[in-house]
Amino acid sequence: MSELSRPIRIGTRDSELALWQAHKVQGALEEIGYRTELVAVKSTGDLVLDKPLYELGITGIFTKTLDIAMLQGTVDIAVHSMKDVPTALPKGIVEAAVLERANTKDLLVHKGLNFLESATGLIATGSLRRKAQWLHRYPTHQTTDLRGNVNTRMQKLEESTWDGAIFAAAGLERINLKPEQAIELDWMIPAPAQGAMLVVAMENDPYCQEALSRLNHETTAHAVHLERDFLKTLEGGCTAPIGALAVIKNNSVHFEGALFSLDGKQKIAVKKSIDLTASKNLGILCAQELLENGGKELMEEIKAELK
Repeated sequence: MSELSRPIRIGTRDSELALWQAHKVQGALEEIGYRTELVAVKSTGDLVLDKPLYELGITGIFTKTLDIAMLQGTVDIAVHSMKDVPTALPKGIVEAAVLERANTKDLLVHKGLNFLESATGLIATGSLRRKAQWLHRYPTHQTTDLRGNVNTRMQKLEESTWDGAIFAAAGLERINLKPEQAIELDWMIPAPAQGAMLVVAMENDPYCQEALSRLNHETTAHAVHLERDFLKTLEGGCTAPIGALAVIKNNSVHFEGALFSLDGKQKIAVKKSIDLTASKNLGILCAQELLENGGKELMEEIKAELK
């Protein structure tokens, strides 16, 4: 088989959203002349490893399975919701393409909005960022944990007594699952890279890297890298309630980022607009400013609380 006719094996998990994302990349690659095949990857528990995960730098709860399949040579590339990807990729795996961004907003799926004026709302989310921002705005409400893929979480909401649950708009819109009873939370700062899809390849695979480079959306890639720089500079390996959004318009970058305490009571925020040509380190600079404005102490508190 010649190198040019080599099929690109796209690794995917079997959730509806993961499959939608894999099909999207498959269609884009086939449109420009590459052969592809989808490979469903089993969970990490089914995979035998000869090295501990920490040695490979594998940390992402949502990306671990596909990382291992790539390192073992079972698949060539993997497609992820970029907000789920740790800021440091495992050894041997590289970013190969960022696709054009979809809706960046968070969405409240609800059973009626009267509770917003009440002191006793109950909102479901598995995200520290969403929980902290909800409590910052509605300090007398309560939150409850919610895990699972998008379909599972929607089902749990339907069967519960919760007032609502928070989702990424992009995920629900991609698989046509957005219900009528849903509102965009314009005030909530999204997760870094929310709404963007990342495709990764092996560092030693120039064939796949070259193919995927043709799918890369430069404006999206620049914006999400600023947001991820902000996250990486702040978190230092600790999960925390951090939101960031970079919007590129008319050769300017408008950046907004914030760090919240776990209970939502404290918020330290930063906003900056800068010329696109001077924006390479904007995410890092915004994070450093936030750390100097009390963020360093707040991060220490968060780390201690999460131990």
